[in-house]
Amino acid sequence: MFNKSVLVDLINRSSETAADRRNFLRGMGLLSAGAVTAGLGGAAVAGPAAASTGLPSEGSVLNFALNLEYLEAEFYSHAAYGWGLRDNLITGMTNPGRVIGGHRVPFKSRAMRAYAEEIANDEIAHVRFLRSALGRSKVPRPTIDLQNSFTAAAVAAGVIKQGESFDPFASEQNFLLGAFLFEDVGVTAYKGAAPLIKTPAYLEAAAGILAVEAYHSGIVRTLLSENGLSAPTNLISDARDQLDGTGADKDQGITADGDRPNLVPTDRDGIAFSRSPQEVLNIVYLTPGGGVDRGGFFPDGIKGGIRTT
Repeated sequence: MFNKSVLVDLINRSSETAADRRNFLRGMGLLSAGAVTAGLGGAAVAGPAAASTGLPSEGSVLNFALNLEYLEAEFYSHAAYGWGLRDNLITGMTNPGRVIGGHRVPFKSRAMRAYAEEIANDEIAHVRFLRSALGRSKVPRPTIDLQNSFTAAAVAAGVIKQGESFDPFASEQNFLLGAFLFEDVGVTAYKGAAPLIKTPAYLEAAAGILAVEAYHSGIVRTLLSENGLSAPTNLISDARDQLDGTGADKDQGITADGDRPNLVPTDRDGIAFSRSPQEVLNIVYLTPGGGVDRGGFFPDGIKGGIRTT
């Protein structure tokens, strides 16, 4: 049999918020002052500090990250292999959403196909890891739009005109532009979430995922530069700056001061930019401003406690 400390640890891992943990503990007869002190004071997924300060719990932050990883995994998996996440990687506390659009990219370059496959495998692994870390509190895959969303984003950025369509899976060039929409956002999202994660093991894991997303971003930005796609790439970067709603310059294209390469987007101290979850939602919902809970790549919104701009 599990002893009390093991049970409390399991409950901590499978609860998104402090309220979830209290309900589990109460149901198991463990909600005594001692159990709360021992079990919740060092909670693995979300501690009392989050509740007292109004900050999102660590479980909510990890589920927010899981939503973004679902999006990236579906995009790259469709592009590289022609199929999305397997059924055992999309379930959760509620029914999973569907995926709209997506198909295999007709790669001509063996190297670019290999890059796409490697990134797809990384993103699938991120989904698997976060689902394991969240346990029973993991959210299912939300409804993801890989079709209409890209056209709306391309129109908003000025890459195409109103009435035209943009298919990121139609060519290698389109694939790179579609990938660029995600990669820099992923880096800034993990960087911005770092102060919200207090548990060392989760912070280390998030740092590891951030590093991988930064590697991906560097590959995509380099390939965009090599394929002469600086003009549309810079338009997308400008659009993200407008969408995040901050008014601050947290995005950079792949050229600066004319034609000078700018493959590593950093501030003047050489540090990556940060975006809050709400700023990230503004981008993936393709809607600036507050009070928005769906749109763009997530037509029904994302799953979990953080879902509104």
